[in-house]
Amino acid sequence: MSVKIRLQRHGKKGKPFFWIVAADARSKRDGKFLEKLGTYNPNTNPATIDLNLDGAVQWLHNGAQPTDTAKAILSYKGALLKHHLDGGVRKGALTQEQADAKLAAWLDEKANKVTSKKEGLSKAQEKAKAEALKAEKVANDKRAAAAADAAKVEEVAEEVAEEVSEVVAEVTPAVEEAPAAEEANEEKEA
Repeated sequence: MSVKIRLQRHGKKGKPFFWIVAADARSKRDGKFLEKLGTYNPNTNPATIDLNLDGAVQWLHNGAQPTDTAKAILSYKGALLKHHLDGGVRKGALTQEQADAKLAAWLDEKANKVTSKKEGLSKAQEKAKAEALKAEKVANDKRAAAAADAAKVEEVAEEVAEEVSEVVAEVTPAVEEAPAAEEANEEKEA
């Protein structure tokens, strides 16, 4: 029986969540598995990986073959490095203490990279929020200025309408008197 370390899909449609499992190569993707080694959540940034390092290395020692994606995850978490260092210890190239020190140094460096990436992402997010707020303030100022201009235009229009109505009121009696004078002239002629 050949064993594969692979991903088993869980989660909702469009929101995948994976279990990292050791399973028989002939079993279905989401079917029976031998051991659950961890989880992988690609929905977060950076992706969240929880892995039982010792269990994964034990399966690698026993001959389990990781799939391409599982191999990338195992490499990212240091399981393949530990497997490699354990091979060196078995051959006598280095001691267990040296292998543990190399693995610890690599894990510290990896943790520093991950935290710096998280900090960079949070800074970028804060910068984007600040820029969006600034753009929103500019848009609000423009909108307020446009409303003030519209109010001024309405005031001017009201003043002009009042002046026009006053002029019309002054002209209207004169216009009414003119037809009356014309009627009087017509009566005189007749």
